[in-house]
Amino acid sequence: MSALPLDSGPSPETAPDALAGFTVGVTATRRREEFGALLERRGARVVSAPAIRLVPLAEDADLLAATRHSLEAPLDDVVVTTGVGFRGWMAAAEGWGLSADLTDHLSRARLLTRGPKARGAVRAAGLNDHWTPATESCQEVKEYLLDQDLRGRRIAVQQHGEPLAEFVAELRRAGAEVIEIPVYRWLPYRDISPLRRLITQTISGAVDAVAFTSAPAVHAMLGAARADGLEEALLSAFGGGVVAACVGPVTAEPLTSRGVPTLQPDRSRLGALARVLARHLPEHGVTRLTAGGHRLEIRGHAVVVDGELRPLPPAPMAVLKRLADKPGHVVSRGDLRTVLPGSVARDSAEHAVEMAITRLRRALGAAGIVETVVKRGYRLACLYDAAL
Repeated sequence: MSALPLDSGPSPETAPDALAGFTVGVTATRRREEFGALLERRGARVVSAPAIRLVPLAEDADLLAATRHSLEAPLDDVVVTTGVGFRGWMAAAEGWGLSADLTDHLSRARLLTRGPKARGAVRAAGLNDHWTPATESCQEVKEYLLDQDLRGRRIAVQQHGEPLAEFVAELRRAGAEVIEIPVYRWLPYRDISPLRRLITQTISGAVDAVAFTSAPAVHAMLGAARADGLEEALLSAFGGGVVAACVGPVTAEPLTSRGVPTLQPDRSRLGALARVLARHLPEHGVTRLTAGGHRLEIRGHAVVVDGELRPLPPAPMAVLKRLADKPGHVVSRGDLRTVLPGSVARDSAEHAVEMAITRLRRALGAAGIVETVVKRGYRLACLYDAAL
């Protein structure tokens, strides 16, 4: 399934509180503090759950062997997929005493850089880049190469955390000699308990979106869910009310290949990802209605009452959302009990619902929003406001 459509027209994303009342899970390891700050500045509650860790291969025999193989003959093309990977390759070559030879070979080859960061790393090394795709995708780099006669060409392809198996296979079928450069690899984060908690929160709807900045992070989250027997439930959550926000199409591919819709920015940048979330969630993750003469915006973990943000604990929020599913209609205590977080014993269920209603009314601050219907249940004194 393709990416979720981006909103058009005026956008509220520049407002400092655009994400107020929403919870976003962040799976990034590198630059996670920076990305979390971008979301928090827009008002979001951030749940950090690093999914992967980067393992440099400076001491790896495979990287040394691939480097020596690259130096055995001239290179025609070099595909540079990431800036950090290219810098790591150059640093490793320097440690082995091969820096001068590698730089000489690279200077005589066409350097195809996947995006601006890779291009910047190439230029910082004193080398000239030949071409960068507009989409910043490996797919476009592959198509660019396949449009040419590759028979007999030596092409080095720098991996970016996991093998580019199909990419390499198609170049070889076209007649190229392909040397894979495994500069680093991704492994699961050492402590996966935050990721497992995020999986549970995603399935339960306790988060409004999960942001991914690399395909390996997506694979790691799906793998952790699979190990706990929760993969299908996680995919269902992403196909339902929880937004899977991906920095670009390469990151999104493990989800889109499973039919999961994803939200993607126009440019593969952390800032752009934060901005597209700040546009999308207030437009698509909010229930707007009037109740008892008050204007409400029901968000992920908060409600805006007449323009004032009021955070809600999980139980009152779950009750409010259930009442908002049927505005103006009575919802029984038994029905409300089913949405309360955690397990509630049957003999204490009515008291738990009453307590949640009491806390909800107190948090809302305005009278007349939640009505009691004697012996039947509760309802919101509202109709959907078509003008909102």
